[in-house]
Amino acid sequence: MASTYSFDIVSDFDRQELVNAIDQVRRDIAGRYDLKDTKTNLELRDESLTIETASDMTLNAVKDLLHQKASKRNLSLKIFDYGQVESASGSRLRQEVTLKKGLSSETAKEISKLIRDRLKKVTAAIQGDAVRVSGKSKDDLQEAMQLVRQEEWPVPIQFTNYR
Repeated sequence: MASTYSFDIVSDFDRQELVNAIDQVRRDIAGRYDLKDTKTNLELRDESLTIETASDMTLNAVKDLLHQKASKRNLSLKIFDYGQVESASGSRLRQEVTLKKGLSSETAKEISKLIRDRLKKVTAAIQGDAVRVSGKSKDDLQEAMQLVRQEEWPVPIQFTNYR
């Protein structure tokens, strides 16, 4: 049996869960007395979310709501990358939130270097925005997963394609 096993390390999130969390935030905004008349708007695009609201206080309240709803839906808060707060039309505020998806080349290099330095029986190869880890034993792959989980990364990490 000379077969090898592998898995991929990726950074991704469930877009439908994010859509559901944003819908819940919109409903809460419509129902809360302190946010009801602020004309707060959340606009979800492919790779970003725009929050437009009346003041700093309401912007912080909306971000808190977004964090609560995302956490309840098992979305990591690391996917949100908040940009600068800009002034919009009138006395309103706008903030662009970039949604992080995929491993950056720096993060992928750090992960593969960590695995290469600590574990000799597995190999790590960068493939686009993912890292493929392969080895002859499933136990070695489990050890690699544990090693990666122990570290703190700037993005959420998942393991897929375990074969």
